[in-house]
Amino acid sequence: MDRGSRGMLTKREREVFELLVQDKTTKEIAAQLFISEKTVRNHISNTMQKLGVKGRSQAVIELIKLGEIKI
Repeated sequence: MDRGSRGMLTKREREVFELLVQDKTTKEIAAQLFISEKTVRNHISNTMQKLGVKGRSQAVIELIKLGEIKI
């Protein structure tokens, strides 16, 4: 699994969350990354599970704290 230069996220999970913090919708993220909306939701769900959080916004806060994504 490609985890890039940083820790816990895959490259694709990081891409999804970087677009999410730019206020992109699931549909817009899917179109930009050439993946299905379901795949976008799966990446978000997987990331939330890894972090042990219940919502997207909480995941974003944790990822910023951990230095996984920047805003």
